[in-house]
Amino acid sequence: MRKIIASALVLGFLSSTPAIAQTFAGFLDNEVSQPIEPVGENGATQQHEPAGPAVKRALHKKVPVKKALDNKAKEPIKKNTLHDKAVKPVKEAKPEAALSAQADSVANLPREQVTLVAPPFVHAHSQTATGGPKIVEFKLTVVEKPIVIDEVGTTIPGFTFNGSIPAPLMIVHEGDYVELTLVNPATSTMMHSIDFHASTGALGGGALTQVNPGEQVVLRWKATRAGVFIYHCAPGGSMIPLHVVSGMSGAVMVLPRDGLKDAAGGRLHYDRVYYIGENDFYVPRDAKGNFQSFTDASDYFPKTLELMRKLIPTHVVFEGKVGALTGKNALQAKVGETVLIVHSQANRDSRPHLIGGHGDYVWETGKFHNPPEKDLETWFIRGGSAGAALYTFRQPGVYAYLTHNLIEAVELGATAHFKVEGQWNDDLMKQVSPPQPIPPSGVLQVKSK
Repeated sequence: MRKIIASALVLGFLSSTPAIAQTFAGFLDNEVSQPIEPVGENGATQQHEPAGPAVKRALHKKVPVKKALDNKAKEPIKKNTLHDKAVKPVKEAKPEAALSAQADSVANLPREQVTLVAPPFVHAHSQTATGGPKIVEFKLTVVEKPIVIDEVGTTIPGFTFNGSIPAPLMIVHEGDYVELTLVNPATSTMMHSIDFHASTGALGGGALTQVNPGEQVVLRWKATRAGVFIYHCAPGGSMIPLHVVSGMSGAVMVLPRDGLKDAAGGRLHYDRVYYIGENDFYVPRDAKGNFQSFTDASDYFPKTLELMRKLIPTHVVFEGKVGALTGKNALQAKVGETVLIVHSQANRDSRPHLIGGHGDYVWETGKFHNPPEKDLETWFIRGGSAGAALYTFRQPGVYAYLTHNLIEAVELGATAHFKVEGQWNDDLMKQVSPPQPIPPSGVLQVKSK
């Protein structure tokens, strides 16, 4: 019951004005009116009816939420129409025997179980496929936990997959099948789901993966398009952006079976790959102008939603925190190494730039069957997408990788560092003369060395 009341308070805020209530009526009545089913003793679930309509009317009439919840049993349970429409059967295009044979063929494919790792690192994989398609098994577990997002200790209720922001990068090859087990522990407070932008049908899987606390679901989809794509939680209505900006997004990389290629068809190879997930946060301030900290989502969500609607973030960060990829956490490389940088932003546009370097080959839209652009200084990541860039480091030193909205990079936190080891190349750059006083004549005498 505590979890239901916490969720009801959040939903109540969303319906607190007629305009919001009208906009999200379907969301309140259907999409998030999912029964919360905490696991009871002996593994049994405790059934609860949706609280959406009762809570919504209670807030308009200023009836206590508890009374509205007590009265909810008097209302008929409405189906999740979003789910029903998304998975409504269509006329089969293939004979039943052919479909059965296809299902048998998929069931007989070899399987590979992958253990995901936290970004910026990526699980072991091959850049080209060997053999035919296979089923690649992944597991994501919802972790709701407080997270610190800056150097002054500002804390918010983080919603994550596998405990990291961003969620892990999954890598498969075109033609493979992704089989995901999504687990929502009984300790969670809300329903969660997952929308894969790389998949086809059922709202990217979002309509088939709605799991309440204490539930898990298995989804399989075929990787039919090569590129980098985001995935994110999509529970419905305002809960979609709330969950996403609280940390619930990641990316999938679908490699061509014969690997990456340039515009002429030549093979491209990388020595390292890093996944950088950009996230925006909207944190309220107190009367003195300091950021407030929260651990309870039912308290935080209504307040952050007010700021979200103004579209002005308080933090724009990589890997969930200001400074997460700088200093001792800087990304490592060596002169002569080619690094693939995968960059995602589930919500807002971004403009990555590598100070002192370039994008040798850039898939700005993230799709590998499109020829990569060459020699870019800055590239554009559309909100709700991922991109990829290859660069071979040619000089040692510290490179700043940032979004070239410099206000967001410097003032809000969207900066990372690459620390590169190796020998300096004077032919590429040389300090001809160090800083010195300007001579009286105004003409600087330079002696070649």
